[in-house]
Amino acid sequence: MARIYPLFSSSKGNATFIGTPSGGILIDAGVSAKRLRDALSRAGIPAEAVEAVFVTHDHSDHVSGLRVFCRQTGAPVYAEPQTLENLLRCGYVDPDADVHPLTVPVTACGLIVSPFATSHDTEKSCGYRITFPDGQSCAVCTDLGYAPESVQQALCGCRLVLLEANYDDTMLRYGPYPEYLKARIRSNSGHLSNVQSGQLARFLIESGTVHLVLGHLSEHNNTPEKAEQAVIGALGGYVRGQDYLLDIAKPEDGRMIVF
Repeated sequence: MARIYPLFSSSKGNATFIGTPSGGILIDAGVSAKRLRDALSRAGIPAEAVEAVFVTHDHSDHVSGLRVFCRQTGAPVYAEPQTLENLLRCGYVDPDADVHPLTVPVTACGLIVSPFATSHDTEKSCGYRITFPDGQSCAVCTDLGYAPESVQQALCGCRLVLLEANYDDTMLRYGPYPEYLKARIRSNSGHLSNVQSGQLARFLIESGTVHLVLGHLSEHNNTPEKAEQAVIGALGGYVRGQDYLLDIAKPEDGRMIVF
């Protein structure tokens, strides 16, 4: 049975557990180790069930709890080579931590984990496609300014996708952020807007995805209602609950989603 737990999903911290209470992997560790352990516990998952942590990129909202959590649990860290170098240099992992440069799919806890490149304002960033022993697959795809064909193909056929819907265009335009930050968010190395998320969602549903979980919503530039309505609008002609399922990941969530 394929399961995903979006433990944390926002601009303040991100972590997603994929697997079962007996074993699985963590995508990112962007909150304190204590909060991670508490969230896992509330979901009925012992911290020791995390058999590996896969990092998407080196921004603090994805790695702030990584060093302490891996020190406590002994979980190995997988990331793109450039990302690992930055994590070691900046102290996000201990010098003697169990780290593995990742350039090709690897198997962890019986799951095949495949990285795919994303466009974000860091030296290297990626998303992950995870394939279960029964052949079902899911993906975590956040922190990207746009979705080129390579990203679309990496996601194609996934049964479930945790998909970024970071900002509403109008809220960002008239919001409190300085202009340079607004430009950064809107850029091809920033984040996906609700409109862009809806466009990618339509491609995914047409390609066989049946469950979308919208994540990494900005607290200042978006609302769950706006993200939801934008994606539903983009999926006109498809019936929610019949042709597809749609959820919104809360900033601190932890529910189990079976797919």
